[in-house]
Amino acid sequence: MTPEQSRRAFRQRALVHELGRVVGHDHVSTERTALQEQAADWSWTARALLHHDLPLPTADVLAAPANAAQVARVLQIAYDHGAPVVPRGGGSGTQGGTFAPYGGIALDLRRLATIESIDTDSLTVTAGAGIDGAVLEEAVNEKGLTLAHYPGSAHRGATLGGYLAARGSGVASTKYGKAEDMALSVEAALPPGRLVRTPATPNHAAGPGLLPLLIGSEGTLGVITEATMRLDPLPEERRFLTFAFPTVDHGLRAAREVMVARWRPAVMRLYDPAGAAHLGGVVDLGVDGVVLMVVCDGDRRLVELESEAIGEVVRAAGGTDLGPDPARTWWEDREAPHTVGNAPRPPMIYGTTDACCTFDRLPELYRRKKEAVERDLGARYTAHFSHWYPWGAMIYDRFYVDEPPADPAEALALHDRIWDTLTAINLDAGAVLNDHHGVGLKLGRFMRDQYGEGFEVLAGIRRSIDPRGLMNPGKLGFPAPDLAEGV
Repeated sequence: MTPEQSRRAFRQRALVHELGRVVGHDHVSTERTALQEQAADWSWTARALLHHDLPLPTADVLAAPANAAQVARVLQIAYDHGAPVVPRGGGSGTQGGTFAPYGGIALDLRRLATIESIDTDSLTVTAGAGIDGAVLEEAVNEKGLTLAHYPGSAHRGATLGGYLAARGSGVASTKYGKAEDMALSVEAALPPGRLVRTPATPNHAAGPGLLPLLIGSEGTLGVITEATMRLDPLPEERRFLTFAFPTVDHGLRAAREVMVARWRPAVMRLYDPAGAAHLGGVVDLGVDGVVLMVVCDGDRRLVELESEAIGEVVRAAGGTDLGPDPARTWWEDREAPHTVGNAPRPPMIYGTTDACCTFDRLPELYRRKKEAVERDLGARYTAHFSHWYPWGAMIYDRFYVDEPPADPAEALALHDRIWDTLTAINLDAGAVLNDHHGVGLKLGRFMRDQYGEGFEVLAGIRRSIDPRGLMNPGKLGFPAPDLAEGV
């Protein structure tokens, strides 16, 4: 062992010992397998490295705190040692947010899984950030309530903190909102060990809000440890509608008419022909071409009114009624496309370049990305539009390279070049980097393009909270951390 290796080992032992005193020595590890697990997520890069039996960029030590006070103490220790901190919930993200390119501490938050309260008067729930979203949903369902956040990652252990850290969406976001819209307040641990809680409600005039600053920060400002979320009554009824259109443009115009009339279906999913065919390979819908599926839910009388009105709007816009069965079948099997057996996997190269924009830009955005993938990149392209806003919508589109380079380095380089091309189109067309998967490490290099001079404002806010840049470094495009030597 060289003198430097000896010094590094001594510093690591000191870090492990201090962390063990806080979280319990049984909840600290330096085992390679545990560190690899903590670094892994569902990004293509992580899956490709694992497929080729190549190492992921890992932390030096894993710590699993049991409560918010322990999280704050871990951050204090990290600052004392100059060690980066990489938070992780269920690891269901797709943007490389759990990679640890600068080493440090992998912070496993899954022990923060308690439900503190379910308020049936105010329709709120307060729970730890590490709770599995499916477990939380089951608990509030027993009270006749729902969080109504149903992400495709639900079966992969997605957690409440992950919902908020990446500004995630569930399939019913058109009516119920994204996770950020459901959040009333959060508790968070900030460096170098402060615990803060935002006001009890998000709607106030008490100055700028910490809540919208922490939500979407992906662990780069601190660690969300607890959240109070809005709930809704379980719907009394659901109705399903399905329509066909001659072109994607026709479908977009019809969906726009629904939204600008201010109807709020729980779900509205418009598939292009390739997207419908891809879905049909997993869920037998019995339809093809350009397909719009709609789900309305809530009070029976409102559902009846809304579904009839939406049907009239869509038919008037050129939609052909296909009845309720395809949409009902999709709803009942909605998680099937995201299961491990059905999801794409390496060596295929793939990516979801979802973005949102205003209605006037959607047709151009779709055409440009489809053309770039199929004509310029020689890959496959599928798309659907599935999160709708009063002003626009999200395009959930994917590229697939079925015969990638065998060499892992070449495959990684091709993956990144495709992202460069499609992200440039997103931004040039007036869309944003991402709608609901977050930025992580994968999209960080585009943040200056997204924000312009505003990015320096964001970086300045981060420096004021985390002057050494130790919180989840390498994510959101922020500069490299100020590291202590060695760890």
